Amino acid sequence: MSAATTPAPCSPEDVRRVACIGAGVIGGGWVAHFLARGYDVTAWDPAPDAEDKLRRLVAAAWPALEQIGLADGASQDRLTVTATLAEAVADAQFIQESAPEKLELKRSLLAELDAAAPAGVVIASSTSGYPMTDMQTEAADPARLVVGHPFNPPYLIPLVEVVGGERTDAAAVEWSARFYDVAGKSVITMDRELPGFIANRLQEALWREALHMVANGEASVEDIDASITEGPGLRWAFMGPCLTFALAGGEGGMAHMLDHFGPSLKSPWTRLEAPDLDRTLRDAMVDGCEEAAKGRDYAQLVAERDQGVIDVLRATGRLGGAR
Repeated sequence: MSAATTPAPCSPEDVRRVACIGAGVIGGGWVAHFLARGYDVTAWDPAPDAEDKLRRLVAAAWPALEQIGLADGASQDRLTVTATLAEAVADAQFIQESAPEKLELKRSLLAELDAAAPAGVVIASSTSGYPMTDMQTEAADPARLVVGHPFNPPYLIPLVEVVGGERTDAAAVEWSARFYDVAGKSVITMDRELPGFIANRLQEALWREALHMVANGEASVEDIDASITEGPGLRWAFMGPCLTFALAGGEGGMAHMLDHFGPSLKSPWTRLEAPDLDRTLRDAMVDGCEEAAKGRDYAQLVAERDQGVIDVLRATGRLGGAR
């Protein structure tokens, strides 16, 4: 990462207008989050029905955001959907890109944003796996490009992972991390690039093992989900896997845990290589999820998920106040 500095047009605390490029599930979630935090938001998406879908998404998210607590002045009316990308970023003080996960698209779009955005404005990508080094290759000013990787839905899940590429200024990473903090996110600033970042890699390991168990008839989709929601997931909501394992060592902590349970790491408990996602496994996962849903449709499941996240955040004292 470059040690040079690119002056930002304002401090993270003084940002008032955010541009969101891409208005799908993730981009729309970012829009809802920023509106709820009291920002003016301009959005652009090339889809012809993007504005209608975006406004429906924000309206659906708003009841949950009202429970969390809206910032002073927060309003859905502060959203402007523009006809062009250039209009969306013309007055932006921060830009969040959330285009589909296609490398060539990311490269060209970030270059276009770089050309259109005011000088010094940080541009963050919501990519779920690409290193910024691979995405910033076509930009004239790659120094201001960073990764700001959220978790779905961005308006409720606090985490955002921030990291720059080889040509990103360290100052841009520092600025964006501070901005996300001011904007109500829980920020991990990564020291180096890692494909998939941190949380996705951990999530992926669990997901692959789940696929193996379904493929081999060892557990149902419902059993797998219950094993987390009724087991370690309850601990992970407020204490991560490392501290949880440390407690398994009693007063001896992680050292005793490793000394006592370390040999079990050699046991064949996990299979981290991905299984073949053939039609049989695909159908088993789809059918299993339909069975686990027990007749609930997508909207009902989303509402249950959102309420559950709010309840966990409130119960563990992590439901921050408004900006």
